Amino acid sequence: MPPTDASVNAATATDADACTAGVPAEAPGTDCEDTLDLRLPDEFLALIANETLGAAAQQSDAASRTQAGAGNPPQADVVGSAREDLLDSVAEWGPVATPVGLFHLVPVRPERDLPLIGGWMNDPAVAKYWELDGSQNRAEDHVRTQLVGDGRCVPCLGVLDGVPMSYWEIYRADLDPVARHYPARPHDTGIHLLIGAAADRGRGLGSALLRSVADLALDRRLGCARIIAEPDLRNAPSVSAFLSAGFRFAAEIDLPDKRAALMIRDRSLRDLM
Repeated sequence: MPPTDASVNAATATDADACTAGVPAEAPGTDCEDTLDLRLPDEFLALIANETLGAAAQQSDAASRTQAGAGNPPQADVVGSAREDLLDSVAEWGPVATPVGLFHLVPVRPERDLPLIGGWMNDPAVAKYWELDGSQNRAEDHVRTQLVGDGRCVPCLGVLDGVPMSYWEIYRADLDPVARHYPARPHDTGIHLLIGAAADRGRGLGSALLRSVADLALDRRLGCARIIAEPDLRNAPSVSAFLSAGFRFAAEIDLPDKRAALMIRDRSLRDLM
């Protein structure tokens, strides 16, 4: 889950065009009804198992160093360090034509992008919801946490016609803590969005890009049936932007840091909304 306001991993600015993720639910035979099937996905259980193995690996590594220091041969590694691809290679999704220009999600490169993202986080309209303003380290630590994680979230710059203008988090909602607060389904994909410059807000960019990125995710992630978001319920402009982007309001949900509007874009309804 993201900072104090956003969508599952958070995000929004006070403008209808600076928004973030959401979360849905459905009933047998339709994408428009919610269910209470809260069974954890197998991949989520696997991640928990991997984290347990990772802890065991650290203990083993410490033991190996101790043995090596005592002249004993080191033990074999318990688990590999490869980062699993849980989002079907966001870096390879490529550019997409949108009503507002050619748009490209580009995974964040810390040395290049963190100063820009940190500046956006200090905009009062953004800080009100993300709460990552102040010291540059706050924003950097948040983004780096996503970058060194297990692959369930990919932070990206949104580049419109060659110009970086937004920050996105594409994440596996079904593997995220937000899944505890709604009836998640396997491969549910969440979106958090921050529009960087004030001049880019209030003119329809957010809604157009949300629709295009949601459709791009559905096109690239064939196992995903829904895109979700959970903007702060108080942020009427953000909720409105999701509605304009073809999301439906599914429910109000209580998250640890806010009361959120659960927004869902269904694959089966994408051509109707």
